[in-house]
This record gives sequence, C-alpha cells and structure tokens, in this order.
Amino acid sequence: MSSGHPTVALLGAGFTTGNHGVGALASGTLTALLHADADARLEFLDYDTEAVVSSDRVGKREVRVETINLRFSKKPWQPNHVARLLLAAAFLRLVPSRDARRKLAARNPWLRRILEAQLHLSIAGGDSFSDIYGMQRLLYVVLPQVLVLWLDKPLVLLPQTYGPFESSLARLLARYVLKRAALVYSRDTKGVDAMRALVGKTDGRIQFAYDMGFALEPQPPAENARLQLEAIKQNGLVAGLNVSGLLYMGGYSRGNMFGLRAEYPRLIHTVLDEMIEKLGVQVLLVPHVFGGVENPESDETACARIFAEFGQRHAGRLHYLPGRFDQHEIKYMIGRCDFFMGSRMHACIGALSQCVPAVGLAYSRKFAGVLDSVGGGSRVVDLRHSDEAQVLAAVREAFGQREVLRRELEEKMPSLRESVLGLFSKNEFRQLLMKSS
Repeated sequence: MSSGHPTVALLGAGFTTGNHGVGALASGTLTALLHADADARLEFLDYDTEAVVSSDRVGKREVRVETINLRFSKKPWQPNHVARLLLAAAFLRLVPSRDARRKLAARNPWLRRILEAQLHLSIAGGDSFSDIYGMQRLLYVVLPQVLVLWLDKPLVLLPQTYGPFESSLARLLARYVLKRAALVYSRDTKGVDAMRALVGKTDGRIQFAYDMGFALEPQPPAENARLQLEAIKQNGLVAGLNVSGLLYMGGYSRGNMFGLRAEYPRLIHTVLDEMIEKLGVQVLLVPHVFGGVENPESDETACARIFAEFGQRHAGRLHYLPGRFDQHEIKYMIGRCDFFMGSRMHACIGALSQCVPAVGLAYSRKFAGVLDSVGGGSRVVDLRHSDEAQVLAAVREAFGQREVLRRELEEKMPSLRESVLGLFSKNEFRQLLMKSS
C-alpha cells in the first residue's frame, strides 16, 4: 500500500456489537491494513447515535479507531441520516465542477469525512449482503455503500458471503453495487462464480480471498481466567463447544427459523453427554456473541444457562468462564482446546487458525464455503440436513481423526495467514489509492 499513509474507512464491522465474529472481521482488517502500512489510519463508517472512538490491540500497539456515525431511523431530518446524505450526494452529482462539489460537500461534516478517506472497504458483517435476514437488513447494509459510490469514492467489498437474494429488488440492489465496486472479494469460490453470473462479467474485479478473521491475533485474558484455563488443561483433553444463542432460542422467529432437523437445545445436551460421558474429555463452553437479557441471541446467556443446568451433573468436567472477554481473549481460549465444535463460524475460524481441529455445526451455506476453503482440518455438519445421530457420528469421526486434522492445519495455516495479511499489499490496492489521492 502506498500513496502516503492512507485513511481507510470500513463499513459493516466494528467492536461495539458484542458479536465477536464481527469484531474478528474488524480486527483482522485492521491488522492486515497495518501490515501493509504501519502508519495507515482506519475509521469506521457505521450506524451509531454518537461518533464513538474504539480501540484495538495489534501486536503491542493500542490503535484508536474513530467512527463516522450515520443514522438509520424514522427521523430523516437528522443531519447524518443516511437518507438525507444520499439526497445530498444525489444533488452534488448534478454539479459539473469537481471542486464545487467538494466545497459544497464540506459544509456537511459527515460528507466531508467520507470524502477525506481515500478508500472505503465494506464487509457487511460477513454475511449480511443478502435479504435472507429481511429487506430492511439489506437496505441497512447497502445504503452506505451507495452513498460512497455516489460520492465517487472507490468501494472495495472485502471477503464475505454474498446472497442468497430471494427477491428481485434484492438482486437489483446487489447488482447495482457489485457492478460499481472497484474490487469484489468472495470468501468462497462458489461466491465468485455466483457474483460473476449476477453482474454478467468475468473480469478480474471479482476474486476469491480468505476471510479476514483468520488474521485476528489471540491475546491472553486476565490472570485469573488464564489460570483457570491452565487448571482445566491439566485434567486431560479439552473440547471447546460454542453454543449459538440465536439457534438456542429458535432463531429470530423463535420457531426453528433456520429449519434445523434436530431440536438445537436437545442436540447440544446430547453432544455434551457424548463428549463427556462416552469420549471422556473436558468440555469448555465458549460464547462468541455477548450480551445479557437485552440481547436474546447472546451465546453468553445460552452458555450460562447450560452450565447452570448441567454443571452439577458433569461436575469437574463441564467448564464455563463467566465474564466479558474481547475477540482476542476468546480466540486465546479457543486456542487452548484440543478439539472444537461451534455454531458460530468465526468461533470455528478462531480454532482452525490456531491449528485446532474443528467441526462447524452449520445453519447456513456460508460455513461450508468458508471452512472448505481451508482445504483440510475442518468438518462441516449442516444442521438443516443432518439429524442428531448423523451429527454425533460426524463429531465422533472428527474427534478420532483430530491428530491427522491438526497436521493438515499446521501445513496450511502459515501460507493462509500470510495471504490474508498481504491483501492490502496487492498492486490493485496501490493503484486504487493512487487514483484516489
């Protein structure tokens, strides 16, 4: 990366959601950006009521990240409402002089900040460039991207899952952004083919790249938690189990929204019995989405509930460390496991990137595409198509092959991580920055 020390804005990721998958994407992006240019500056272009300042640890550095805060509410008169900013950007496109456009835009502090960033990156939470979660979620994701495009700033779509697009409007919106983005990266190879088919082009703008979460650095938690982890390790093999609070409550509809064949809470209880009673290992419950009663899909809540219900029955063999841990600390915990199972994809990535064999307990197609890109060391069980017996068989098989899977990961991970860290050092990024300066 060149052209001085660039300011880069990131859309669709941050550190304040409580979802450590999103945090892993943000931190991995920051790590890769600083790997390319140690003096580069990252900002978040995201929705928030205030322009919060976040921080993250990259190596031994504490890095501040400011937010250009947009609004997405029923109050379109707010000066930073995305609809109002889009109207302003549409008007500015009618002004023939570039200098005049910039002077007019500078009157709005939010437009000025967007224009000051040389490059805009969008990651859409990893899987929200789709209407699978509803049209409102897709609009929430796409409108800031359109704003960037209407301000004639280069937009790069970072590695993510695209689609599915259930409605013609969703396909229209997706096609609009994809055709105008400077670069489009898919984190699975099928996504590359699907997006090329959607836009009707086969040019090199649409490429495969590994998920940015592979670049997240593990960092140890506070001493008390670290000592607890070491005490657990002394009692034998440790299998980490990430329980999705979203699946545990039945999805947003609370009625098996994702069409799983097995009842998820019962499945988790059965997996616990299998690992502890039959395979004789310690099980560590690992949340990857945090939040209390205000966040019903919280893994933290689900794990605490399971531990309260089964902790006595499996005393000394079922473990849970309460408390709030950031994405780096959770990854460290996952790395202390000998084997891992998870329903949050980035929890599984946290395992694989540390050469811990993992089984993805999947509820969507994104798992297979992303985890299969590793090329070994992982297994994916699609809970939409597998019953309880099939899930247990897959877990047993992977556990039995864990040493083979670990060796596969040890061969693959160094080059994979270098690929992620080197993303922003590619010629195409240098060329974009030169054009934008």
